[in-house]
Amino acid sequence: MATMHLRNHIDGRWVEGSSGEAFEDTDPANGEVIATVTRSTTADVDRAVDAARRACEAWRLTPAPKRGEILYRAGEILLRRKDDLAREMTREMGKVLAEARGDVQEGIDMTYYMAGEGRRQFGDVVPAELPNKWAMSMRHPHGVVAAITPWNFPLAIPTWKIMPALVLGNTVVFKPASYTPLLAVRLVEVLEEAGLPKGVLNLVLGPGGEIGDHLVTHPGVDLVSFTGSSDAGAHISEIAGRLLKRVSCELGGKNAIVVMDDAEVDLSIEGIVWSAFGTSGQRCTAASRVIAHRGVANDVIDKLVGRAKKMRMGHGLEPTTDLGPVVSKQAQEKVASYMPVAEKEGATIAAGGRIPTEGALAKGFFHEPTVLVDVKPNMRVAQEEIFGPVVAVLEVGSLEEAVKVLNSTKYGLSCSIYTRNVNNAFRFMRDAETGLVYVNAGTIGAEIQLPFGGMKTTGNGHREAGRAALDVYADWKSIYVDFSGRLQKAQMDGGGTTSS
Repeated sequence: MATMHLRNHIDGRWVEGSSGEAFEDTDPANGEVIATVTRSTTADVDRAVDAARRACEAWRLTPAPKRGEILYRAGEILLRRKDDLAREMTREMGKVLAEARGDVQEGIDMTYYMAGEGRRQFGDVVPAELPNKWAMSMRHPHGVVAAITPWNFPLAIPTWKIMPALVLGNTVVFKPASYTPLLAVRLVEVLEEAGLPKGVLNLVLGPGGEIGDHLVTHPGVDLVSFTGSSDAGAHISEIAGRLLKRVSCELGGKNAIVVMDDAEVDLSIEGIVWSAFGTSGQRCTAASRVIAHRGVANDVIDKLVGRAKKMRMGHGLEPTTDLGPVVSKQAQEKVASYMPVAEKEGATIAAGGRIPTEGALAKGFFHEPTVLVDVKPNMRVAQEEIFGPVVAVLEVGSLEEAVKVLNSTKYGLSCSIYTRNVNNAFRFMRDAETGLVYVNAGTIGAEIQLPFGGMKTTGNGHREAGRAALDVYADWKSIYVDFSGRLQKAQMDGGGTTSS
C-alpha cells in the first residue's frame, strides 16, 4: 500500500509547503511509516495568515446561526467517522483504541456544543442610569486566531480551539504538533466537507521552532491559543507580549490524587491506575502523584504496585493492550532519565522503571508503568512534570498536610480526593489550588460544558471549553443608545443638560 502524503491547506486548497521537503509520520509502537508530511516554511505561514485575513470580513458578517450550522454538520461527519479516526489516532500517537475513541468523542461533543453557540453567545442588557438610554454588551471576534496544538489529544484539543473561534466569527491558522499531522488533516477535511468557506481555516504542517515563532509574532495574527509545555508557553508569551498580542496558554500539570484513611481503597486504585497510566501518562491532567494517608498508604502501595506489574504493554490496536507507547524516542528517554534521579534523591522504584529491550516492544517507544515510593514533597519526581507512565506515592498524616503537599508545586491543573467524609470533601474542594477538582474520581475526565484550565503556572488564566472559552475568542463590546434627544452626561451631578 502506497504511503499517504499530507499537505497544507491554504485558502481552500491542499498545497505543498514551499521548502519542497518532507518528514515522516511514524507509528510510535513499531516505527512504521504512516505518511510523509510536507515541511512548511515561514513563507507558508505568511500565505496561510494572508488567506485567513482575506476571509475575515465575510466570515464575521456570516450570521452566527449559519456558522453554527456548519459546525453541526462537522459534528455529524465526525460521528460517522469516529471509529476510523480513532484507529488512525492510535497508529499515529499510540494511545489504546478505547482512549482514542474517547478523544474523538470529546471532539464531537465540543463541536456540537459550540454549534449551539451559533444561537446563543449571550451578552447582557442592563438598566442604564439615565432616562431614555439603553445599555447592552455583545461579543466581537478578534480576527485571525493562531491555534497551536499538542499531540496527546490530536483531535479533541484542536476542536477546543477551532470550534469556538469559528462560531464567534474568527478565521484560523491551525498549526498542529508534528507528531500528529494526520488527525489534523482529517479534521480540516471534515470542516471543508461541512461547508466551511475557503480561507476560514488554514492548516500549516511541520515542526514548531521557526514556523511557530513566525506564526506567533505575525502582525496578521490577533490571538494565539497554545496548549503544550510550560517552557514553550513562557516563550510564546514572551515573544507575543512584546507585541501586546492576546495569548491563551494551557500548560503543564503535576496532578495529585489524595487517598484519605476513610476512603474506599479499591475504588481509589481504579482511579489512580486510570489517571496515572491512561494515555501512558501523557495527559496534562495525568495523576503523577498519589498523596496517601498513613492509615491506608501500605494498602494503596501494595495494590497499586500489583496492578502496575500486571499491565500489558503493546500496540494500542491490540485488544489485550493496557499501556501503549509514549510518543517518541525523546519522550521515552525523558521518562527514563527520571529513574536515576528518583533513586539518587532517596525514592524507591517499587514497580517498573525500565525500557523494554526485547521482542516487539523494543521496536517502539515503550516505558514500563512505574510506581515510586518513599517520595518526599521536595523531590524532583514530586515537583516536575515527567509526562509518562510514572506515579510517585507520598505519605501524609492528615487532610491539612495532604492539601499542603498538593499545593506545593508550581502547577495547579487537576486534583482529586477519595474520602467518604463529606466535611473532608468540602474542605478539599475549597482549599485545592487547581482549576479542576474531583471527589471520588480520578484526575482525568473533564467534560466540555465546564471551563478547563488551571491555576499558577499551568496557564495564563484563560479557560478552554464551556462558556468560558467564548471569552478567549471574542472581545466584549459595550453599547449605549441614548434616545432622549439631548446630551446626558453619565456620572455627572444633575444628570445632564436641559433642553430649554
